[in-house]
Amino acid sequence: MAFETVDADDVDPAELLGSAVQRREDPHLLTGDAEYTDDLGYPDETHLALLGSQYGNATVESVDTSEAAAMDGVLAVLTWSDIDASDAPGYVRTDDPEGGSTESDAETGATSPDQPLLADGRVVYQGQPVAAVVAEDRYRAHDALDGIDVTYDRHDAVVDPREATAEDAPTVHDDAPGNVAFTWETGDEAAADAALDAADNVVELDLEINRVIPTAMEPRAAVARYRPSDDALDVALSTQKPHGMQGDLSSTLGVPDHRIRVRAPDVGGGFGAKLFPYTGYLLAGWCAMHVERPVKWVAPRTEDFLSMIHARNHLVHAEAGVDDDGRLRGFRAETTAPVGGFLVPAGSGVPTNLGLMANGQYDVPGAYVHTTGVFTNTAPLSAYRGAGRPEATYFIERLVHEAARRLDLDPVAIRRRNFIPVDAFPFETGLGRTYDSGDYDATLTRALETVGYEDVRERQAAAREEGRYLGIGLSCYVEACGNAPGMYENGAVHVKPSGRVIVKTGTAEIGTGHHTGYAQIVAHELGVPAADVAVREGDTADIDEGNGTGGSRAMAVGGSAIKRSAEKVVEKARRIASHRLEVADADLRFEDGDFFVAGAPERSMSFREVASVAYEGVDALPEGMEPGLDETTFFDPSNYTFPFGTHVAVVEVEPSTGEIDIERYVAVDDVGEQINPKIVEGQIHGGVAQGVGQALQEEAVYDDNGNLLTGSLQDYAMPKAADVPEIEWDSTVTPCPHNPLGVKGVGEAGAIAAPPAVVNAVHDALDPLDVGTIDMPLTAERVWSAVGK
Repeated sequence: MAFETVDADDVDPAELLGSAVQRREDPHLLTGDAEYTDDLGYPDETHLALLGSQYGNATVESVDTSEAAAMDGVLAVLTWSDIDASDAPGYVRTDDPEGGSTESDAETGATSPDQPLLADGRVVYQGQPVAAVVAEDRYRAHDALDGIDVTYDRHDAVVDPREATAEDAPTVHDDAPGNVAFTWETGDEAAADAALDAADNVVELDLEINRVIPTAMEPRAAVARYRPSDDALDVALSTQKPHGMQGDLSSTLGVPDHRIRVRAPDVGGGFGAKLFPYTGYLLAGWCAMHVERPVKWVAPRTEDFLSMIHARNHLVHAEAGVDDDGRLRGFRAETTAPVGGFLVPAGSGVPTNLGLMANGQYDVPGAYVHTTGVFTNTAPLSAYRGAGRPEATYFIERLVHEAARRLDLDPVAIRRRNFIPVDAFPFETGLGRTYDSGDYDATLTRALETVGYEDVRERQAAAREEGRYLGIGLSCYVEACGNAPGMYENGAVHVKPSGRVIVKTGTAEIGTGHHTGYAQIVAHELGVPAADVAVREGDTADIDEGNGTGGSRAMAVGGSAIKRSAEKVVEKARRIASHRLEVADADLRFEDGDFFVAGAPERSMSFREVASVAYEGVDALPEGMEPGLDETTFFDPSNYTFPFGTHVAVVEVEPSTGEIDIERYVAVDDVGEQINPKIVEGQIHGGVAQGVGQALQEEAVYDDNGNLLTGSLQDYAMPKAADVPEIEWDSTVTPCPHNPLGVKGVGEAGAIAAPPAVVNAVHDALDPLDVGTIDMPLTAERVWSAVGK
C-alpha cells in the first residue's frame, strides 16, 4: 500500500485522523537541530566512568583506588563503601514478584535479590559495575579506571540455564537454591494432557530462541545537575520513562521525588531497553550531589553490550496434539528462560509472556505452559521490542509449521482450520488473556493474494526440479499492547487565549512520531489547524504523572487520554459559546472548529473566539465556571489491545554455501484504527528489520567462563541496509472496542512477526533435504552445517 505523504497544513482538521501527514519531528532530526543527552553541557561539567567486573562470577576481595584517586583531574573514586556510608539507600530497583511490571501482570513469586549500585563484595556477571570515577573530562575518567586495582576470587560461572539447575552447578545467589528465580504456569495441564492423549498425532519440537542485545544508535547517557540553593536535582537522560526514572532516583538516592526533575531530550532509540534504571543513570545523580557539580555519564558501546539488558533467550520443549485433518487439540510446553545475574524490572514478567500468548491466533482447547526462570552469570534479561510476544509467536508459528510439515498439510490450511472465528470475540484464550477483536483470516487472505501464494508454490516445484531451493514461510501473529488495567496515562490539553493549544502527556518521544499523532488527534477534535497544536512530553516538570513509552501503549493509552481531554475542552467551550450566544447547550452544534446554533448557522463563534472569552474572567462565563480552557484525563483502559496480522517471506537458499536470499517480504497488519498510516508503515518497517536481524544474524554469545564474546559491533552482527528486504505492506482495520480511538498499537508488530516468517520460509525451502530444526540465527555457516549432517 503506497501513501502519498501530505503536509498537515493542507489537510482539513476534520480529515486529519487517518491521514498520512508528514512527521513534524523529521526536520528537527534531519537538519542537525536534534539535542541528545550527550549534546547537553553545563559549566563546570564533570564526567563519570564505570569500572565493570572482568569476571562473570567472583568475590571482590579488595578494591584499591589510591592510584586512580591521585591522578590529575580526578575528583572522586567510588566503591560500594562510599555509597553505603552516605544517606542514600543505594540499591537499584529489581523485579516485582507480585506482578504489576511494565510488561506483564503475571504473579511469579520470584526471588529477587538486592542489586547494589556498585558491587557489594560479589559480582555475578561480566560488566557488573564495581567502582566509579568522576573526573574533569571523560578521557581522564576512563584513564583513571586503569588505576583501580580490584582483587577477585574467581568462581566457576554458569551461562546455560539447563546447566544452572544441575545439582553441582555454581551458585549465582545464595538465596536462590538451584539458581531458580521463579517457576510459573498457565493454562490447564489436565486438559492439555487429555488433548494429547485424544489426538491422532503428537508432534514434538525443541527450540532455542537466541539471546539478542538491544543496540540503539544512541548508547545510554545521563547528565545530572544539583542545585544546593534549593536542594534540587535535575537529570536529563536517554530514557523511555521519565516519571519512572524520577521514582527510581528518589528511592535509590533517598531524595523526595518532588525535588527531582527528569527529562528525556531526543532519544536515539529505546526499544524497551531504556525503560530501566541503570547504575550510570542513578550514580550520575548521586555524584552530582556528592561533588556539587554537573556530572555526565555516557556508556561506551562495549559497556552497553556488557551491562544493558539482553533479551529473548528461551529453551522450549513442546508437544502438540494434532488430528489428521489439522485440528490442533492442544499443546503443552516446558520453557526455561535465563534471567541473568539479577532479576531486573520485568525480568519475570517478560518470560511469562511466552505462556500468556502461546496460543497465538488459534483456538486451542487444551493448552499448558510451564516456565522456569533461572539465574545465570550473564547480563540480566528483560524487555526488548515485543517483550515476550516475539518468543510466543515464534513458539506457536514454528510449532504449527512443523505440524503441517509432518502431517503433509498445507501451512495455510492448518492455520485456517484453527483460527479463532470472528464471531468468538472477545475471546478468552485459557492462557490468561482475553482478546478484544480480530478477523485473522482477512489478513492472511490479503497477504496470500499479495504474494501470489499459488504462483510461489508452482515456482517452488519448478525450482526444485532445477536443484534450487525456494521456500515460503508464514507468520500469523497476535500480540498484547498497552498493559492494562493499572497502567494509566496522563493527558492534558491546554488552550491559550489565542486559541493555540498545548498538549502534555506522560509518554516520551523516542522517535516514533508522537508529536505528529497527538497533534492530529487534538486538531481533529478541536477543529483547529495542526500547526496550532504544540506537544510536550518526556519531562516531569511539564506533567506530574505518567507511565512513559513502552509496550506500544502511546496512542492506545496516551492518545486516548489526550482525546478525552480534548472532548472535555470542547464541552466546556460549548457551555461558554451557548452562554455567549444565549442558547441552550443542546441547541448548539460544533463542526469544523465553529459553534453555531442549529437552524441558524449565522449565529456562531469560532473555537478561537471562545478561547479568548474563556480568559476574560468570571463575568463573561456561565455562573460558577472558572476561567480557562484546560482539561486533564487519566486514562486507564480495561484491557490490553491485541493487534494481529500475517507476514509472509519468500526465500531462496543455496545449500552449498548456506546463503539465504529474502526474495519477497509481505506484511499485512491490523493495528485497529490508524491515526497516521505512514507512521504505522514506518513502525512495521523498523520492526521487521530487527526481526530479520534476529532470524539471520544476531546472537549474544558467552563462553563457559561468563565472558561475552560478542561485546562489540565487530563481533555482534546486525543487519545492514542490504540485508533488509523491500517490504510490501498493507493493512486491514478491526477497531479496538475499549479505547475511544479504536487503536491497537504498532511499535512492536514487525519484530514479533518477522522471525518465524523468515525461519519457516528457510525450513520450507530445505524440506526436501530433511535437515531438521535449525535454530536462530540462521547464519550461512549454521545452514550449511545442517545441510551437511
